[in-house]
Amino acid sequence: MRNAFAVLLAGAVLASALAGPASADKRDRVRYEKYRRDSVLKGIIEEMDSLKAVADSITKEIDVAHEAKKKAKKEDRKVIRFDFSSVAMPESPESFNPPFHFQPIPQHLTGMCWCFSATSFLESEVKRIHGREVKVSELHTIYWEYIEKARGYIRKRGNQPLAQGGESDGVLIIWEKYGAVPAETYTGLPGGATKHNHSPLIGELKAFHELCRERGYWDEEAIIGHVRLILDEHIGRPPETFEYDGKKMMPKEFFRDVLDINTSDYVQLMSTMSVPFNTMDSFDVPDNWRPTYTYYNVPLDKYYGYIKKAAKSGYTVCIGGDVSEPGYYGMEDAAIVPTFDIPRDYIDQDSREFRYYNSTTQDDHGVHLLAYKKVKGRNWYLIKDSARASRRGKFHGYIFYRADYIKLKMLTCMVHRDVLEDSWPKIEEARQELEESGKL
Repeated sequence: MRNAFAVLLAGAVLASALAGPASADKRDRVRYEKYRRDSVLKGIIEEMDSLKAVADSITKEIDVAHEAKKKAKKEDRKVIRFDFSSVAMPESPESFNPPFHFQPIPQHLTGMCWCFSATSFLESEVKRIHGREVKVSELHTIYWEYIEKARGYIRKRGNQPLAQGGESDGVLIIWEKYGAVPAETYTGLPGGATKHNHSPLIGELKAFHELCRERGYWDEEAIIGHVRLILDEHIGRPPETFEYDGKKMMPKEFFRDVLDINTSDYVQLMSTMSVPFNTMDSFDVPDNWRPTYTYYNVPLDKYYGYIKKAAKSGYTVCIGGDVSEPGYYGMEDAAIVPTFDIPRDYIDQDSREFRYYNSTTQDDHGVHLLAYKKVKGRNWYLIKDSARASRRGKFHGYIFYRADYIKLKMLTCMVHRDVLEDSWPKIEEARQELEESGKL
């Protein structure tokens, strides 16, 4: 009896030990298994995917067809142009017998026309006055003009355009402040580049200046230092000294001793009814960003008369205005005003002003006017041009402007004081008034 009980007790103890603690039976367990998508949901999603694929294929087909249509339209588009077939034009640039000038240089993908045209004009002046043929670096002027634009932007707390454009007087201003250098000394084409492209440069400059404005950061010298780093990367740093004609020189010495240009001998003219005639004022366009108030305003007959007088007397002229007209066509090497725009007998102060007022005449481009010639009773002018449009015809870098185009579309010009002999006393008086007002 005692043995049987012991056997039963031992078995119970063994069973209990094998089963573990009584509480373990109540615990739930976890395990991993493959995910199984709900068959109904799977079917719905597959149907949606199928419908989306069909819709996407239709959309893609429509997009492809639309893009092809846009491309074809772009390739087949037409622009209105004047038919030059009946126009008697000059035979060639050489037929004008122009005064000295260096061969046209392309500005490529930049907004540097103001500098190329004014530099060319002043190179011709150096030859006319001193008999020296000196090719000057445009990019040295451009470099320092960017610096001056940055200073202006900072001092006006961003309330100034920051773009590539400028006015012809900018060259005189930069030469006086920073000097000039020979073209071979500074090309503005670092790293083996052969063509100017300032799109990346101006994009980076704008982004940096906008960042400064957003953050209210106006430390002038620190900003200028960073601007110089950007310029140095894109167009290289100008030399502080260089050798010219066997002599070590600095830019200011080169300007003073080699170019020897008296900047006060040059005047910019405009002809607008928006300010009184025979007074000096500002040319109200974005490219006059400083702004300067040194534009002497004269009636149209005097304005055109000075240009014609200069060209007939062996002087050249720097002029600027609108080049986006049906009568302006590089393929034909010519710019005129067709009668369907306005008959030439109706070109006067009022028709000129109306186009300036409603912005159909704008300050697009600066060029160098070299010479005058009459062809079958019509007055023509030889223009040296740095833009791409002037390289589409036979005479790369040259284009012929007829008198009507200059009268209606050319807004400003810069000439030597000798051309303005009859107006010079009034010009000096107007300059004196500007100086007293603090605008000069």
